[in-house]
Amino acid sequence: MGFTIGGTRGTEKPRTGSRRRGRASDCTTVAEYTGLWGWAAVPGARALDGACSCGAADCAAPGAHPLDFAPEVPAGATLDDVADAWAQFPGAAVLLPVGRAFDVLEVAETAGRRALVRLERMGLPLGPVAVTPDGRAQFFVAPGAATELPQLLYRMGWDDAALDLHGLGAGDHITAPPSDRGGLGPVRWLRAPALDSATNPPQARLLLGTLAYVAHRSPA
Repeated sequence: MGFTIGGTRGTEKPRTGSRRRGRASDCTTVAEYTGLWGWAAVPGARALDGACSCGAADCAAPGAHPLDFAPEVPAGATLDDVADAWAQFPGAAVLLPVGRAFDVLEVAETAGRRALVRLERMGLPLGPVAVTPDGRAQFFVAPGAATELPQLLYRMGWDDAALDLHGLGAGDHITAPPSDRGGLGPVRWLRAPALDSATNPPQARLLLGTLAYVAHRSPA
């Protein structure tokens, strides 16, 4: 038997008041992303016991992709706009489209934590940084980084190194805190967004040398 977004199969049914508070909290979070940080958002699938709420038995990314039938909530949407949109998909995960307001440089969480300490000590500009429950650290950088990444690594002499360092750009989506990703647990902020860092993330080249160095030195 399948389940729907917001379903509670296998768990104690929450009280109505708790459910309403949870939905209100979801809407407030999405409205912060759209209204304060200028990011679009889209309702995403949820996973439970390995099954995906999209309903596809052969889903390639259970609980970790946008719902094809859910409209995107655009950047600038108000709380009322978000509440109207999210009411159609209660319990949906919050996903952010990459490649517009930001791209993402992704490394293993251990390497990301070490790199973040180094970057902060050097006083370099930083954008938001998220960590996923499957052990990835995601650094928000200026759009275009994913396309430029191979050339940037070449210029820095890291093109021939086996690095666990990847760029996410146009066409990709990431799960936003505090949504669950793939039934593994919530995504969390290592460095929460602020007005300057969210609306003006740093150029990838400012972080890439440190990220590449730490990724190279970190165990696989």
